[in-house]
Amino acid sequence: MNSRESRGMLIGLIGVLIFSLTLPMTRIVVAEVNPLLNGLGRALVASVFAGALLWWRREAWPTPRQIKSLAITSLGVIIAFPVFSAWAMKTIPASHGAVVNGLQPFCVAIYAYWLGGERPSRGFWGCALAGSVLVMAFALRAGGGSLHAADGLMLLAVVIGALGYAEGGKLAREMGGWQVICWALVVSAPVLVLPVGWLAWHQPWPVSGKAWGAFAYVTLFSQFIGFFAWYAGLAMGGIARVGQVQLLQIFFTIALSALFFGEHVDTATWLFAAGVVLTIALGKHMKIGASRLTGKPV
Repeated sequence: MNSRESRGMLIGLIGVLIFSLTLPMTRIVVAEVNPLLNGLGRALVASVFAGALLWWRREAWPTPRQIKSLAITSLGVIIAFPVFSAWAMKTIPASHGAVVNGLQPFCVAIYAYWLGGERPSRGFWGCALAGSVLVMAFALRAGGGSLHAADGLMLLAVVIGALGYAEGGKLAREMGGWQVICWALVVSAPVLVLPVGWLAWHQPWPVSGKAWGAFAYVTLFSQFIGFFAWYAGLAMGGIARVGQVQLLQIFFTIALSALFFGEHVDTATWLFAAGVVLTIALGKHMKIGASRLTGKPV
């Protein structure tokens, strides 16, 4: 693995750290706010900041082909993941949702192969699969041998959200990481105005300052700033390789939940974390071949 890929993984890790508080903060918001309003509302508010940044930097409008790609990105990271994960947070703990979210890196790697033409080696696939198996084993252990009904919602969030990650990471090679999320937010804003307005009209007000603070986090950091680092990392280090860093998000989420919300973290959790870190360390050195689509290194 070259220095560019290493930098990409490091930058991607910054994004993962920011995303790690998304589910705990979402759980705080949906205790008082309609999950759909949280999921769509955070994107609409973030689009105001995104539009202002694009205007300030005098960015050129994306091409029709790029707009199509931005629409796919928006479907995953602006609509599907925020909405489905928010619904799931109504009935399961953030730590449990984070475990199911651990399947996302494997899904991202599949999309990277399908959409980006990346060619991970068998060793890489083995490490990615091993990490996902560890994550699922942790989920089953935490759930007493079974999965919750809300896991279906989280699975939808993961599968469709991974598509947005992979498509956005591919587009970031052309536009830049922060430009991708900004344009995705701006492109989706017209579609969000009416449903968010209707949901806000029917939302019982007021809500607590705690809920507003959590909403501010998922708006400014989870939906906006975190993607600056995440898409830049995917573009720099390769979608499949950098995507594996997200396996750590579950354990960051659990650790931060323990630090900020007083949740207990047992020894077994840290043992599973060590196993996942090992799969990432091994996968880091596995070869990813030149793109099937361009013939160039990813």
